[in-house]
Amino acid sequence: MATKLARAAKRRKRQFRIRKKIKGIADCPRLSVFRSTRHICVQAIDDVSGRTLASASTYEKEIREKVKSTGNKDSAAAVGKSIAERLVKLGVAKAVFDRGGNRFHGRVKVLADSAREGGLKF
Repeated sequence: MATKLARAAKRRKRQFRIRKKIKGIADCPRLSVFRSTRHICVQAIDDVSGRTLASASTYEKEIREKVKSTGNKDSAAAVGKSIAERLVKLGVAKAVFDRGGNRFHGRVKVLADSAREGGLKF
């Protein structure tokens, strides 16, 4: 149990260390990623006004219907394309990527690459 708490505390420290360096604004929001074992979520956040501009996750019915499983790289790619489409529709072309304390590999990397393919730059 103690190792689980230590892991969570280390992750929180990484999150705050990352967020000290990046800020999202309306023209260039922060793409914040949350990854669990079963799902992946991403939000485009304007830190100046404290608003979420757009979000996408595997909890949504339209994404769940596209993929076989919600906890794999295919679902992360679908979420990345979905957030890119929504932001392009809002007129946002650039974003800052916040990996949320996770390593930049696997599902997090696939999500970022599919968002880039969808038209976002970061």
